[in-house]
Amino acid sequence: MINLYGMEMKKLQDLMVSEGQKPYRAIQLYTWMYEKNARSFDEMTDISLKFREVLKEKYCLTLPTIYKKQVSSDGTIKLLLELEDHMKVECVLMRYNYGCAVCVSSQVGCNMACSFCSSGILGKQRNLRPEEMTGQVMVINDLLREEGKGMHVTHVVVMGTGEPFDNYDNVMDFIRIVNAQKGLAIGARHITVSTCGLIEGIKKYAREGLQTNLAISLHAPNNELRNQLMKINKAYPLEVLMPVIKEYEEVSGRRVTYEYLLLEGINDTKEHAEQLIKLIKGTMGYVNLIPYNETNKNDYKRSSGNRVHAFLDYLTKGGVTATIRKEFGSDIDAACGQLKAKSEGTL
Repeated sequence: MINLYGMEMKKLQDLMVSEGQKPYRAIQLYTWMYEKNARSFDEMTDISLKFREVLKEKYCLTLPTIYKKQVSSDGTIKLLLELEDHMKVECVLMRYNYGCAVCVSSQVGCNMACSFCSSGILGKQRNLRPEEMTGQVMVINDLLREEGKGMHVTHVVVMGTGEPFDNYDNVMDFIRIVNAQKGLAIGARHITVSTCGLIEGIKKYAREGLQTNLAISLHAPNNELRNQLMKINKAYPLEVLMPVIKEYEEVSGRRVTYEYLLLEGINDTKEHAEQLIKLIKGTMGYVNLIPYNETNKNDYKRSSGNRVHAFLDYLTKGGVTATIRKEFGSDIDAACGQLKAKSEGTL
């Protein structure tokens, strides 16, 4: 059965026309699904009984189920969600003073195999479908409603398990669903997609006409070091990646965020900062420095607080806008680089 939570508006309108309905039927469905939070077609009282029977016979409204929930001391929530095929994927709710953000996974596992990241340990099992990404946001919204504080998801970052541009079409459908006014109505500038540097995806994304944000997982200022940390750099080295980023900025009119994970003694020296300044010069982007969250899967260590702030100071004095990412949920392995779908016995 086709899950309607995976249908962006234009595709749903086309589907309704194929069913002999008017395109406005798609707007009715979106209103029930996303504004009124209907969980069955029987609740959709302004749709005829006859067509509701057609919908029940051929389509479904199915969300992932919560397999395990963890709550951090800082209020962060990490969910291990079970999908219809019993595969599992994680998403994270982060609470800011400006709203609630969800870190969404785009694949079960990941093939990028960045050496510092737990998400790639499993290896890619499959792509997530649009309804499985939309479902992550909706399940979090359900939890927020249960809290009774009038909160809902206001920001989405596609930075969980998986490489979004390795699942490009499904991720674009997901973005259109959450951004649609009759959908989850999350503003385009509150949506961020992070890629490790798949250049064809970056080129396509530049031409989507979206006002969403793009983040580049950079993490190293030279090819030798980036080759060690990120296998993708061997396919798309910096001399290939950086011109594509400049092309993205020119075509889209949007600047990128460079994500830079600080690893003690690896990429956190003044020399590295100087190389980074030189590398991104001429782009509009800014740098988001990420304190490393240590795992037992590698030997990398977290840069000291003094070293992180010194690196920030080097960049600022070099004319680069930079910030230090606020940490969420490190005590429940919900922070950057710690996500991976874990079995019940190891979560």
